[in-house]
Amino acid sequence: MMLRVAIQMDPIEAVNIDGDTTFLLAMAAQGRGHALWVYDFRTLALEDGRLFCRARPVTLREVVGDHVTLGDEVKLDLGEDVDVILMRQDPPFDMAYVTATYLLETVHPRTLVVNDPAEVRSAPEKLFATRFAGLQPPTLISSDVVALSDFHARHGDVVLKPLHGAAGSGVVRLKAEDPNLEALVEIHATGSRDPLVIQKFIPAVSAGDKRILLVDGEVVGSINRVPMKGAVRSNLRVGGVAEPVELTARDLEICAALGPELKRRGLLFVGIDVIGDYLTEINVTSPTGAVQLKRFTGVDAGERLWDVIEAKRRG
Repeated sequence: MMLRVAIQMDPIEAVNIDGDTTFLLAMAAQGRGHALWVYDFRTLALEDGRLFCRARPVTLREVVGDHVTLGDEVKLDLGEDVDVILMRQDPPFDMAYVTATYLLETVHPRTLVVNDPAEVRSAPEKLFATRFAGLQPPTLISSDVVALSDFHARHGDVVLKPLHGAAGSGVVRLKAEDPNLEALVEIHATGSRDPLVIQKFIPAVSAGDKRILLVDGEVVGSINRVPMKGAVRSNLRVGGVAEPVELTARDLEICAALGPELKRRGLLFVGIDVIGDYLTEINVTSPTGAVQLKRFTGVDAGERLWDVIEAKRRG
């Protein structure tokens, strides 16, 4: 079957094809004969109940520096002209992102949006993980410096991070008796009214932060992201190094706990983060890691995803 696919993403011309999961998903779609357009969420326009965007058709190649040919811009009716929308722009998960989910909700599921926009909105990545009891390390989410300080006093070595941050931005480690917590809360408050996440530090992070990819609630595979020596953040964008890794019994236990709920919510493409024996995040906006997984194991998460999407469109 040939599907018409619109990809809501950051500029495709600027992606690093050696590590970009959205490019891998798009290449998998193109390889199956699907027609592709890309568009910026800022061009979304809702009028009289119909959702439009300005999009450009693309032809892709796995050639560094020459990976895309863009056609002429067209106006797409996202409820009529396409079969599938991939919502793949990067966070921050701010009001602009939330508004995009409201707009896409007007065409879903008539046009299949991946991931389901209402469920993306309802599953902020650090908050969503708290729904699964017994899987996280001790964690508190609050703007209240008294509550945050109390948690720090009780747990000693902790990690502090913005609730809606991404790619390791703003993550700091505070050891026991560190006097800087209150000042860090004040600095955060100057630019955001969002709460902070404070979490007991997991020493196992020195061995890596595992990214596990799931498609329609089923495990596809995992990679390990190892931080630079002495660093807390293992995200690839801030210097973490990807390496192959095997899934443990605990990893599979965590995935088994999450999988049915992800499937029920229509969260078809998800990346979870596991440090040691603990779940730390459930990434539903624009999960990464698929390129490295394919490089290390040959497993193509993009092909798995399109198997599911095509089955849903046939149904």
